[in-house]
Formats: sequence, structure tokens, C-alpha cells
Amino acid sequence: MKGLTLGRIVQACGGIYIGKEEDLGREITAITTDSRKAEAGGLFAAIKGERVDGHDFIPSVFAQGALAVLGEQEPSRWQKQPQTEESAAPDGGEPLCMAGNYIQVPSTVEALGAIAACYLEQLQIPVVGITGSVGKTSTKEMIAAVLAQKYRVLKTDGNFNNALGLPLTIFRLREEHEIAVLEMGINHFGEMHVLAKIAKPNVCVITNIGECHLEFLGDRDGVLRAKSEIFDYLRPDGAVILNGDDDKLAQIREVKGIRPVFFGLGRENAVYADQIEKKGLDGIACRIHTGQGAFDVQIPIPGVHMVRNALAGTAVGLGCGLTLAQIRAGIESLQPLSGRFHMIHTEEGTIIDDCYNANPMSMKGSLEVLQDALGRKVAILGDMGELGADEARIHREVGEFAGRLDIDCCICVGALCRHMADGIAAVNSEMEIAYFADAKGLLEALPRLVRKDDTVLVKASHFMHFERVVDALSDLFVPFHENA
Repeated sequence: MKGLTLGRIVQACGGIYIGKEEDLGREITAITTDSRKAEAGGLFAAIKGERVDGHDFIPSVFAQGALAVLGEQEPSRWQKQPQTEESAAPDGGEPLCMAGNYIQVPSTVEALGAIAACYLEQLQIPVVGITGSVGKTSTKEMIAAVLAQKYRVLKTDGNFNNALGLPLTIFRLREEHEIAVLEMGINHFGEMHVLAKIAKPNVCVITNIGECHLEFLGDRDGVLRAKSEIFDYLRPDGAVILNGDDDKLAQIREVKGIRPVFFGLGRENAVYADQIEKKGLDGIACRIHTGQGAFDVQIPIPGVHMVRNALAGTAVGLGCGLTLAQIRAGIESLQPLSGRFHMIHTEEGTIIDDCYNANPMSMKGSLEVLQDALGRKVAILGDMGELGADEARIHREVGEFAGRLDIDCCICVGALCRHMADGIAAVNSEMEIAYFADAKGLLEALPRLVRKDDTVLVKASHFMHFERVVDALSDLFVPFHENA
């Protein structure tokens, strides 16, 4: 990790260094919080989790050759007796010596954030920071696919988008990378401020302001305030790219003297789309208009929300110097992620794996796309979390929305989804509706609910663990084929 010496790490995090002075000038090779991945010359950050305390593995990572350990606890737990009388404690106390270099800090997570900010500052590469209520990950993937047509890109993987995940993503940066595309997720006030301080983005992208994390943020105005903290550390020469179709974001006229670039379906936006043509589950086509011209593109993932993602990617691409041809090639190269509207095609039917997470906006969007499928259309929907006092009303509203769509069967699972099932029944007496209090009941009944050639959408908040539903469906379609 170029320029990231042990001495700079100690200075960046303000820790107490206990170790060899001659090692302070050594560059570390990597930073990890997983003791199994600790390597010779690397730094292991010990974090105390709910079930596992990383401090317990310090002796083993030293044995693996780690250059240093970052942790919160007093080092006496893994110190050992010295081998000579000369190293005895001068005060006559119990003689101890270190197994390796140690940096003690009040908070390992906060220290990692400070180290990440230092490392990113050293590398001097531009950062695109992405946040929003819905579509952060799919927008991040789109922007990264576009920028990859010109630059060597590092992007956030998985759910590494919080106060711990963001630094760990930054630590993956190497000298060859030319730009970083960083997803930034929060659910409390003040958290985005912390993330922005680490990333110091050159470009801030906000996808939308929806009814997410209302348990902690109150209402959409609260969500807007929390997400807008991304601007706290926007660089003076930076750019702000916002969804102009979002009523809350459209009100932002200036950020630190910078005029936002708006994208959306409305022609009033600087980057907009028209001639939208749905291609079923094969994707969606449109024509994208910019100040530098227009181009036709086929987005390989279905849904109108993907058009907005492509528009965000276009706006970022233009700001980073890409041609329209490069932007189009990037959009058309996009690949779906597992758990995020990932389609599993079989001879017996189609599974839409969208079970990574859910909120009202994303669930409605996925249900709309399901309508474009051929054959019988089935939605398996689970509880949505962190919706606060209005969670029952919001689930019922999603149910009412689903009931008005061209969907054949809705299967609702979870305590809150009882309200969703009621909402469907209130507006559509003809739709097939099934309700289960938990996933166990659903899995037992699944063989009688799903038929050959169905297209099945699976969506819920992550805590519902609906990946097991996807697995069960995958197994179920095989006997359909064998018995055909």
C-alpha cells in the first residue's frame, strides 16, 4: 500500500504505539479485520463483534507474520515473558514483552476511518460517492461499468458501504487504480457526515429520497437531511448529480456554490431519456439526451429504474471526460448482481432473485417489472424493516399497489406482510393471495404454490433471509423438468 507506513498509520489514527521504532518506516502490505486473511507485513485490525472478539486472535496473526495489530484493549492479554533478564520491567513488576507491534486506540472502527482518509488523500485519485434511499448498489454498478470504459476503477463490493465497510473498500485501492466508486449507506443522522469525511468525494450522486429507515430518520425530510450530509466534505471543485424526478432532490439549487446536474425522465433535466421501450425481462431500451448529443442504448436489466441508473451513469461519465460512445458501451456491458434483480432462467421457469433488501420504493419498482414477464407471474414478498411507527400502513399501501398490477399471485410472508396481504385483497378480489407467518410455512407449501413456466419474484428485507427461498425454488424447478 504505497506510502502507508506504520508511522503514518499511528499519526493518522492518533494511537499509542508499542513496538519497534525501526518498523515505523515500513510500508504495510494490506489491512484486514479477518484474522484468517492476516498476511506477512500486513496490519490486522481487531474488532469486538457481537459473537467474536478479534482481539482473541492477535497471537495467531502475529504468528502469521503480521507487521502490526490495531486494537482497543490493553496489550497485556497477548504479551509474553521475556527471554532475558535485561528485558525485565524496570519497576520490578511482572516482566513482559510484545509478540509484535501494537497500536492501541479508543475505537478500532474510528481509527480505520482515519487511516482510510489518510490513504485516500495520499493516492490523490478522484472519488465518486453514491447514496440514496433506493438503487445505490445498482447505480454504483452502472457508474462503475461506464467509467471502466476509460479508467481502472475500484468499486464497493457487497454491502461494504458503512463506517467499517467504506474504509475496508478504500484499503483495496492500489497504485494502478485511477478512480474510486464508493457506495455510502446510513440509517442514522450523523453517519453520512462520518463517511463523507473519510471519502471526501469529488462527485456526489444521490439516487432518490424515499421512505427508508424512518424508524430513525422520521420522515422523508429527515431522510433528505441525513443523505445531504454527503455534501459536508464535497471537494471545492466537485460535482453534484441528483435525480431531478425526485421532488425533494429537485429543490436543491446549489451546494457550496456548485449547481447540481439533474438527471431524470423529465425533459427539464440536463440528462434525460425518452423513447423508452420495455423488452420484457431482457431489459429496457431508451434514447438518452445530453448537452453533447443523444444516443440510443439497450440496458440489459429490466425496469424503468434502470433507465434512471443509466442517466446517472451518463451524467458521471460526461463529467469524467468520457465520450457518448464510451458511455453507451459501459451501459450495455452492465451485469446483474446476485440478490439484486438477478434472473435465474431455467427450462421450467424463471426466478427473479431480488432478495438482498427491500423498502417500499424498491418493492414497487420490482413488482412493476414483474408485470413484463411472460406466463404466470408470482411475487413472493417478505417484511420490510426500519419503517417506524407507520410500518403497518406502509405495508398495506404496497399491497394495494401490488393488487392493481397485472400479477397472478402474491405470496406474503412475515408478521408485517399480513397488512400487505390485506391491502391486496382490498383492491383485487380476483388475485390469488397466500399468507404465511414465517418462511418455514412458505417453504413447506411452495410445491403447491408454484407451477411450471412461472416467473417468480422473490423480495424482502435482508433480515428475512429469503436467499433460502431462492434456493428452494431452484431445487423445485428441477423435479418439474424431470416429471414433464
